[in-house]
Amino acid sequence: QVQLVESGGGFVQAVGSLSLSCATSGRTFSSYAMGWFRQAPGKEREFVAISWSGGSTNYADSVKGRFTISRDYAKNTVYLQMNSLKPEDTAVYYCAALTQPREWRRPRGYDYWGQGTQVTVSS
Repeated sequence: QVQLVESGGGFVQAVGSLSLSCATSGRTFSSYAMGWFRQAPGKEREFVAISWSGGSTNYADSVKGRFTISRDYAKNTVYLQMNSLKPEDTAVYYCAALTQPREWRRPRGYDYWGQGTQVTVSS
């Protein structure tokens, strides 16, 4: 069983920055791909970014150039650095673990989820 715990959400003004963390349990962190998703009120959960175990990353077009995903293998933690935030980035942000390389842009491809952390960006 893998447990994921997000932290770092909060309230920030537009063009500001926030950094999210996702601490994981278990001994297989290095073999999983780790993703970030977000869900705004009344909207579906959407892909934000993924960090593959081999080191490569992918981003949603809406965050490319503004967000950076990274991992600390010693701490079993994945991060999401968010810069130049916009009001439309307001959402609950979730980290998730992908144990098999399937449908990595869709929530249903992921096996484990954190509880989520709220990010609110004011205009």
